[in-house]
Amino acid sequence: MAPVLAHGDWVAVLRCQRPGAGSVVVARDPRHPGRLLVKRLRRYDDDGAWLEGENLAASTDSRTFGPVPLSDILGRVVLRYWPRPALIR
Repeated sequence: MAPVLAHGDWVAVLRCQRPGAGSVVVARDPRHPGRLLVKRLRRYDDDGAWLEGENLAASTDSRTFGPVPLSDILGRVVLRYWPRPALIR
């Protein structure tokens, strides 16, 4: 499956209490708190949220750094607005 987003895409994020499993979310990187990650939320554990990248072979995600605290999930991606999709003619 092709990734939903590409490096450099601009997205709109909706802050929400608890995004559903399968949502693409923005979260603080547990290794570098000043850095943000865009990952797919796979499930919730007792320890937090399990995040995975779309490209499992090349993604650094919860398989590497473990569950992310719920307080570090900033919101759900609802729209990619840049680059704009090509017009269909």
